[in-house]
Parts: sequence; structure tokens; C-alpha cells
Amino acid sequence: MTEYGRGPGSEPWHPQDPLYGDGGWEGQQAYAGHQAAYGGRTQQQYPQQPQHGDWQQMPQPGYDGQPYPYYADQGQTPYDPQYPGQHPQPDGHPEPGHQGGWDATGTHGQVPYAADPGDPYGQHPVAYGAEQPDFYAAEDAYPPPEPPGRRRPEAEPEPDPSVDDEEEHAFFAGGGDDDEDDEPHERVGRAERRAGKGRKPVKSKKRRTGCACMVVVLVFGGGLGGVGYYGYKFYQNRFAPAPDYAGDGTGETVTVEIPKGAGGWDIGRRLKEAGVVKSAEAFVHAQGTTPGGDSIQAGAYLLKKEMSAASAVRMMLDPKSQNNVMVRPGERNAGVYQDIDKKLELAAGTTQKIAAKEYRTFGLPSWVSNDSTIKDPLEGFLFPGSYAAAKGMKPDTVLKQMVAQAKERYAAYGLDAKARSLGLHNAFELVTVASLVQAEGKTHDDFRKMAEVVYNRLKPTNTETNQLLQFDSTYNYLKGTSNIHISEKDINSNQSPYNTYTHKGLPPGPIGNPGEDALKATLNPTHDGWIYFVATDGTTNTEFAKTYEEFQQLKDKFNATSGN
Repeated sequence: MTEYGRGPGSEPWHPQDPLYGDGGWEGQQAYAGHQAAYGGRTQQQYPQQPQHGDWQQMPQPGYDGQPYPYYADQGQTPYDPQYPGQHPQPDGHPEPGHQGGWDATGTHGQVPYAADPGDPYGQHPVAYGAEQPDFYAAEDAYPPPEPPGRRRPEAEPEPDPSVDDEEEHAFFAGGGDDDEDDEPHERVGRAERRAGKGRKPVKSKKRRTGCACMVVVLVFGGGLGGVGYYGYKFYQNRFAPAPDYAGDGTGETVTVEIPKGAGGWDIGRRLKEAGVVKSAEAFVHAQGTTPGGDSIQAGAYLLKKEMSAASAVRMMLDPKSQNNVMVRPGERNAGVYQDIDKKLELAAGTTQKIAAKEYRTFGLPSWVSNDSTIKDPLEGFLFPGSYAAAKGMKPDTVLKQMVAQAKERYAAYGLDAKARSLGLHNAFELVTVASLVQAEGKTHDDFRKMAEVVYNRLKPTNTETNQLLQFDSTYNYLKGTSNIHISEKDINSNQSPYNTYTHKGLPPGPIGNPGEDALKATLNPTHDGWIYFVATDGTTNTEFAKTYEEFQQLKDKFNATSGN
């Protein structure tokens, strides 16, 4: 530590000394490690204290760039402005060692203290005319305090253990952004606690602490519980087997109706609702792993309750379990009525009577003919397919399904507009032609040729048959038979409109229920000039001819084959 003072060995004053003139205080900062002598006396040397931050930059109290004032009532000679920088001595002479008004230390000269020479700072005169504390009398009072404006906040006292037990972290005490407005009060509270004036009550914080902890526990507990639950469901859905029954079911049976177009999930849900399977998931899995499982058709199925999904799939694939009525392409209504009676366990003829009585309520298309000569108004409108028909159902319910399907399919083809383009009067006649094509044709390839035969014979220019269709199928429909050997006597003696040997044009209505293939062929016939046909083998092989001579050859072939 470098010592600096007026004693022996001190450096002489020089005009370039940084402590000269207005640089007095800044000079002191340049020599922050030195302590100046007061009053021109030899300084008592103190150990160099560490300087921190901007403490060493602070000006001396009361210094504002002007010399310190002196007051006579303090035993000091008044300051004479004619001698700036000089401090007169009691004898009227300047203090020895002053050069140009500043002492060599860069501080103002002082009047000698009247205090004990052993303690030159014990009774330092007050510079501002007011009582000030003695910062140098105490042994541990050095360095002097900074000005109030530059004082640093006092260090926080060690927390009182009793207070720590009561006060919690702001999060657990319910604090947050809303508590920012309470910061000044908190500071006051701290000051009061430091001063020993008491503490704030913390009961409300205790209550908020408990609520906050409970909320945290519930939130994290609920989150973990939710993650666990959905994780378990995910595992169950992805890896665990679906709930399923075991075995072939109980002795209790139930009928389940499967609508047209139903997929695996829809079928599974219906079976679950009926108590057949335990879950739709199990059924879908069984359907996908069973050969032919995707071929389950719409209809009614007689199944057992509490079956395993695999057993349910196998049973639905067995035709014996199907409580359905099948309408085959070309089948007449009479046969459909009989099948419904059997499936519903009704007396024979029940369904036919209901059909004849209530057919107007079944939703037939508006273009259906009301001709009184029509044998059955529903003929041609029980569309081929599979329909649910289980015990307990009513016949009209089953019939309405069939009529609705026919109405939907015919509307999709736009039959009314197509009929006129083919030389017919309306859609009803077109359905009648389709029923003839279905009854006389044997194969898919036959249907288009057969449709052309019908259209050609209906033409007014037809000189081969003179608009007579001459179809055995119409006569058989009239008689309710299916004979291929009809005598000319029987044919010629019957004058029914359904006898196309004696009656020109189409029969009064359809003679059966045409299927999709026959209907499409009727809408798209060939144009090769076919006008005759003969089932030469009597069953499956039909041959066509354009002239009467060709027809006679085909007829001879048929007679030779059939033994006529």
C-alpha cells in the first residue's frame, strides 16, 4: 500500500499534478488508494480498504464544486474570497505548505482542531452547521457511509425459522401474476419484520397453500390416470383380443335381419344388439379370418344367442340358417307367395290373399296398368333377390321389401323414356317384354336375340306372324304350368289375352319377375333380323332364324330330339 501525506519523503507539488485545480476530486479518484490529510496536519494512516463498485466515484458529502464554507461560531476564521484556496491561520498568515490555495493533498485546508492530539478526528467540526454522526470514532465504522441517494439496499436478514415455517413459495401460496400489485405492501411487511414490529398473518396463505397443492395433485393425478386409461384402451384395441363368447351358443334362438349393403361392422353391431355375439370387433375379426366370410348376404338369419363370433360366421354361411325368401329371376309370384307362407309358418294361400287385397298399399310405380284382365297386379314387381322372412313377420312386410326393390331398380334404368325409344307405349309394357325375354331365353347370350324377336313380331309391318308372339310361356302362365308340349287344339281353343297364339300383341302384363340380365337385354336388343326361335334340345339350347323356312328346319330338329 502506497502511503501519501505531508511527511518526509513526499513528492513536491508540480503544476501538472492531476490534483491541480478543478481536477481535485477527480484527482482523488485517480489516487483512490490514498487518504488525504485534513487541516494540513500529518495524516494518521489507516489500512487501505477495498473499494467496491461506484462507492469510490461518489463525491464527498456537501461538495458541489465550491469551497467549503466556514462559520465563526465553530471557531474558524471566516472565508475571505480575496484569497481563494487559502485558509488563514489564527495569526493571520496562511497555513504553511499551501500553494495557490490548495494543499498538496488536493483537499481544502482546515483550522487546527482543539481536540485531543491523539485523536485528530474525534471532534471533527460539522461542515454543514448541523450535528452529524462521528463516522471515525468507532473502530469498525470505516469507511464512511455513502450518500443516501447512492446507498445500496441493505442485505436481506437471515430468514426467521418461524417465518419460513409459515410462508410458502409463491406458487404454493396461491401467488402469481395477480400478486404483482401487492409488491409495495410486501416490502413494507419485510421492513416491519426487520424492525421487529410484527408479522403479517399467514392463515390465508395456508389455506391457499392447501388448495393449490390439492389442485396440483388432482391435475397431475388426473393426467396420469387419463394417460393410463387411454393407453390401456389403445392396447386393448390394437393387441388384446376383442370380447367374445365361447362355444356354439345357448339353446335360445333369435332371428336377425341383415339389410342389403350391410358391411361387417354393421352386421356385427346388429348381432351384438340381438345378443348373438359379445362384440362387433370379434365378429369382424372372425369374418376376416373365415374362408368365404365376406360373402354373407342380406336377409334374415336364425341364430343362437351367446355364440362365439367364429360360430356365428359359419352359421350365417349355412343356407339352412337363413330365414330368407329367395326370389329367382323369372319366378312367378305364385311361387314367391308359397315360399313366404312356409317361412312365416302361415297357412297356404295366406300371402296370396293379402297380395290380392292390399297390393295398392305396397308402393307400386304410378305407371303400372290398372287393366282388369291382369291376372296379378304384383307380377313383375317382386324383384329377384333375398329378403328377410322369419317367423313373426307379416306377409305384407316381406312383399313391400320386394316391391320397393323393383321400384328402385326400374327407376334407375329410366324405363319410361326407354320404352318409347323401343316402340312401346310405357314402362309397364317394357317390364312385360323383359318378363317374356326372361321366360323364353336360356342363357345370357340368348336374351338380346330374344328381345329382338319380340320387337320384330310386334311391328305393324310384320308379315311373318302378323303381330302374334306365339309364345308357349304366356299360355303356361295362364294355366299355371310349365309344359313345353302344348297341343294346337288346346292353344286354338283358348281366347285369353294371355294366349299369344290367338291374341295379338303383348299379354296384359308381365308373366314373371325379370332379373337384371333380362332387363338389360330388353333395353339393348340385337339388330340382326331375328324373328323365329326354337329350343332345339328342349331345355338349354335355343336357336334363332330369320325366315320361315329356317324356322321349319329348326322345328324338325326339335321334333327329332324330343321324339315328337
